[in-house]
Amino acid sequence: MTSRPPHWVAEVVAWFAQNARDLPWRAADRTPWGVLVSEVMLQQTPVVRVEPAWRAWMAAWPTPADLAAAPTADVLRAWDRLGYPRRALRLQECARAIVERHGGVVPDDEEALLALPGVGPYTAAAVRAFAFGRRAVVLDTNVRRVLARVADGTALPAPTLTAAEARRAAVVVPDDDAGAALWAAASMELGALVCTARAPRCEDCPVRASCAWFAAGRPADEHAHRRRTQAWTGTDRQVRGRIMALLREALEPVPQHAIDAVWPQAVQRARCLDSLVADGLVTRTADTYSLP
Repeated sequence: MTSRPPHWVAEVVAWFAQNARDLPWRAADRTPWGVLVSEVMLQQTPVVRVEPAWRAWMAAWPTPADLAAAPTADVLRAWDRLGYPRRALRLQECARAIVERHGGVVPDDEEALLALPGVGPYTAAAVRAFAFGRRAVVLDTNVRRVLARVADGTALPAPTLTAAEARRAAVVVPDDDAGAALWAAASMELGALVCTARAPRCEDCPVRASCAWFAAGRPADEHAHRRRTQAWTGTDRQVRGRIMALLREALEPVPQHAIDAVWPQAVQRARCLDSLVADGLVTRTADTYSLP
């Protein structure tokens, strides 16, 4: 026997039909590869920055085979300032695996997707739902926040996804493929546009009347003490970003003195440069550096 999802699932889906953003990876002519690229790019990066990068990327490498054959330096330059450039390397490794294992066609099988480099449970579920219209439990931060508020009455979900939370989310997902895929997209959109983390627009929410958090008076985040925030200024991430920006713009290998000029603290600079080399993002030759 199957269970019916809560009535507010249909309300969120109806809201989505009227309010969904027109994004290229949602278009009727989208490809599974385009969906996979979008999901990797959207990890920790807002849509407004991803959309132009995605369009350029898909124009350059419209299939996994195209990206698999591309020079890695070109891939890193195209990634530009999307952040966490190791994602670009993993995406190219993923493309090569798709070519080698699946004849250049993105698989729709969950096990096959999870076996691809850089593809974890969330990305596999998102590709199954958004590329193939299959039932999957898609749990990004937006969906988790919507469920935490509406169903649990808490401001924000726990910092780490729990097994109990995943089970609860699975119960809410409609049983049919089409309904489940719509719920995944709709709940994610509601979290992105209305049920936001810092300034939720409860007055515009289609399920405000059913929201346990709103009914409780919007209590504060009970997990606030467990959340860690990292400043950007002065961090290794900032230093690595400056080095990568220099190398992306360089037409020839960059000498050591140019690297030295991007950051004043020698020990931190050297540590970050070594980590970039170890990650495969930078190639060191004698006293010059370049993209691989």
